[in-house]
Formats: sequence, structure tokens, C-alpha cells
Amino acid sequence: MSPSKFLGIPENFSAHGGRVDHLIDVVHWFMIALFVGWTLFFLYCLVRFRASANPKASYHGVKNHISSHLEIAVVIIEAVLLLGFAIPLWKERTDTWEKVQKLDPVRVRVIGWQFGWTYHYPGKDGKFGRIDPLVRTSNSDAAIDFNDPNAQDDFTSPILKIAKGRPAILNVGSNDVIHNYAIVPMRIQQDAIPGKEFPMWFTPNKTLETSVVCAQLCGEGHGNMVGQMEVITDEAYLTWADGESDSALKARAPKAVAASR
Repeated sequence: MSPSKFLGIPENFSAHGGRVDHLIDVVHWFMIALFVGWTLFFLYCLVRFRASANPKASYHGVKNHISSHLEIAVVIIEAVLLLGFAIPLWKERTDTWEKVQKLDPVRVRVIGWQFGWTYHYPGKDGKFGRIDPLVRTSNSDAAIDFNDPNAQDDFTSPILKIAKGRPAILNVGSNDVIHNYAIVPMRIQQDAIPGKEFPMWFTPNKTLETSVVCAQLCGEGHGNMVGQMEVITDEAYLTWADGESDSALKARAPKAVAASR
């Protein structure tokens, strides 16, 4: 039985999510055990130390060390959870960074703003164009400098599209305040901090359409800061991405020629 499933956690859609769910279940079972144990202890104290059975107060207190032993046991269990589950999971995630970069991942810049998300793709050349905050025209603008040759085939999208079975690396940043980019079915999230970009990576193992949310209070519209994500087949993703890149390049070609003249 999975406590997290009983409590309504969405189905996992990422390769690493199984270990995250396992850790969540272990923590839930531990908290259930603590709840039951301390509730029974509380009820025992209500009966054992009721006023009718103890008309005179005792000023000596408990003489045994059972409570101390229980507290030590709780500390040991929490240490096991941290050292045996959380740290290895964190180590596995960080150690895969070098490997993921060699697996031809889908790369996307994710830009948070009040109150939405913009997605910047590098185009068919696989290279992001130069980013210049001075060319930004709106709060949702990705600030791409189209004078950079690498930016000519770049394109933006209001929807995050990635490929099933192919690693995705999302460089998460913000144009205004601190946000948090959270994809619950992928069991992953990352703070979006102005002036910085932090990579988060995962491999979706099923196709789906889902929502992404901001998990950091960011203003009065925080509750409505919901985006869309689609996981499609690799063939469908390549067709879509190449088509968007070709359209962007075609649209900018006359401007590039005019600028050169």
C-alpha cells in the first residue's frame, strides 16, 4: 500500500520518479507510526496520570529513561532517512548531470514572469542565441538578441513540448521576482531566480498533457500562474521543433538581408 497514492499524488511520468515516490512513502509510513505512537502515549498519560488516581502531585517526575530512548530512536530513524535515502537520491541526480549532457537532450530555456512562463528553444542548430536584457520589450520577452547568428533559428513557445524517452534539460530563470517551476507528474521543481539560470533535468517515460505551476509565492496572481506541458513522441517532437525553427529562420531572413545592406 502506498500512502502517497492514497493521499492523491499524481501518477509518475519520469524515469527517476519511482525513487522519489519510494522516499515519500517511507516518510509517510514513518509519520504514521509517529502519529499512532504519540497518540497512544498521550491517551496512556491521560489515564495513568488522571487526577482521581493521583490526588497529590509528584515533584520527582519520571525515574526511568524510556522517553529518552524513544527520542534517540526517532533521531536514529530520521538519520537513516537522510543518510540512507535522501542523500543517495540527491547524489544520483547530481552525478547524472555529466551523462545527461551526452545523450542529445532536449534543451529549453524556461523564463518565469508575473504571471506566466515563456519557453525558448535553440532551433535546429542546437545553439541558443545571445541573451541581452536590454532588448527585452515586455515582461514575458525571452530577451533574445537576434543580431547574434546563433539566434536566427531560435523560437519561443507558450507551451513546453518535450520528447518521450529523451532527456530534457530545462534552464530555469526569471524576468522579475523569484518563482518556482514545478512539474508534479515529473517529480521535479526548481527555483527561478532573476539574473540566474539553473538547469533541471529529467527523462519523461510516457506521453501526456499536464500543467506546470509556480510553487513559490510571487504576487497577487500567483495562484493563476499555470502553464502547459506536452510530452510527445520523439518523431512528433522533431517534426514540430524543426518546423518552428524553419519558420523562425524564414521570417527573419529578409530582416537579416536588409540589415546587412
